[in-house]
Amino acid sequence: MQKILLFGDPGIDDSLAIIYGLLHPNIDIVGIVTSYGNVSQEQTEQNAAYLLSLAGREDIPLISGAKYPLSGESVTFYPEIHGPEGLGPIRPPDNIVPNIVNFDEVFTIIERYENELIIVDVGRSSSLAIAFILGGDIMNKVKAFYLMGGAFLVPGNVTAKAEANFHGDPIATNLVVERGRNVTIIPLNVTNEAIATPEVINYISRMSDNPFAPLIEPIFDYYFEAYKKNVPGIQGAPLHDVVTLSAIVNPTMLEYTSRRVTIELFGKTKGESIADFRPTPDLEPFPTLDRIGMQLNYQLFMQDFVNIMTRSNV
Repeated sequence: MQKILLFGDPGIDDSLAIIYGLLHPNIDIVGIVTSYGNVSQEQTEQNAAYLLSLAGREDIPLISGAKYPLSGESVTFYPEIHGPEGLGPIRPPDNIVPNIVNFDEVFTIIERYENELIIVDVGRSSSLAIAFILGGDIMNKVKAFYLMGGAFLVPGNVTAKAEANFHGDPIATNLVVERGRNVTIIPLNVTNEAIATPEVINYISRMSDNPFAPLIEPIFDYYFEAYKKNVPGIQGAPLHDVVTLSAIVNPTMLEYTSRRVTIELFGKTKGESIADFRPTPDLEPFPTLDRIGMQLNYQLFMQDFVNIMTRSNV
């Protein structure tokens, strides 16, 4: 079973990833770090606590993450995509009390699961960068890092060049890819292909007998409506963050290439993910190479997604 410490900003697609992870028999979410991003840090905390309460998994610690990017810039939220509270039309009940622990719990978890813990970051990288700044050599005890973000050889989704997570705090992401060991990046060129259609979601809702069943269709419908406005003609909505978790437990689902990745920090190309894709790229030391997802086996992904989301046991 894969031990996962999840960093995120739930958010509809983050929430679907959390649900997927909680339902998956081969994933053990051992902590969730909530940060600003799709909505405020306080709201992402509340959303994560709501999902854990539905699952009866309040034992999973919620760790308060960053409220702002490392640059100190003001934050842009996306209510038109994720809703004012981050779960589309759903508002978490007011009586949900998050089980919040101090940020030091990140290092406690890393020590507890030394060399078997995988850190997955599906939001802005600010909190993970802070862990590198504060944790020093402790971060070398993490088995691998999976980041959802970037766009290689395809357009961005918040600017012509940049994907939202990397654009939101490029200083943090650049620090993570420079300091991290065994980093896998799951970018838009993969996740844009992971389209769930309304028919698939309707099937999941009808066939599910788990605590999340009433949630899945309304939050997806909200998400899909936003995508139809931004991408005319799209037949569904991409499950960016679910792909990132699914790639860990389905190692043949993606094809990868290894390149050294850097992030543009400023200007009109802020947040652009850069790698050398020439046929004979410059040689880089092996420890500096990052694994980049380049192609998705869509059928394998969707079959796995449906199977897991229709499970009855959490």
